[in-house]
Amino acid sequence: MHHHGYLWAGSKQRFDDEALRRPPHPDPPPADSRPELIQRHRAVRAEFPVVDLPPLETAYWLIKPRSLVKGTWEESKEAAAWVGERLAEYAPRFGSEADRDSSRLAVVVNSTAERLSWGSDVSHGFYLERPAFLSLAVVCCPNRVKPELACPLR
Repeated sequence: MHHHGYLWAGSKQRFDDEALRRPPHPDPPPADSRPELIQRHRAVRAEFPVVDLPPLETAYWLIKPRSLVKGTWEESKEAAAWVGERLAEYAPRFGSEADRDSSRLAVVVNSTAERLSWGSDVSHGFYLERPAFLSLAVVCCPNRVKPELACPLR
């Protein structure tokens, strides 16, 4: 098992576009559906695999373009260290004073390492200066939740 790291920082409004953050339903709408419903399904089906927005289910990062992988690690502690480095990098921009607390961030990093060592995916989100959002994720590969998803590096 190895781990892939993903980072997204951007507009909170864009982050809130949940239609592009969830996989499309496998079955298209019936042919007699409203044209806008059919068009929206086609758009989401085409965009979901390539859009850089964080998926609602962390494992779906694995179907995103390889270029979105920010790092790959064999050891969970290495992946957690990357999360810690990103947290230190973005902490001055966190919207909440409590989120900037170094002891709280250390707990987040330690928890990340522990959860990854169990084979769990990890996802963290932080509000930055308004109206921005930071999403950090580390995905186990092969993935226990979605074993059918292929490694993005292969």
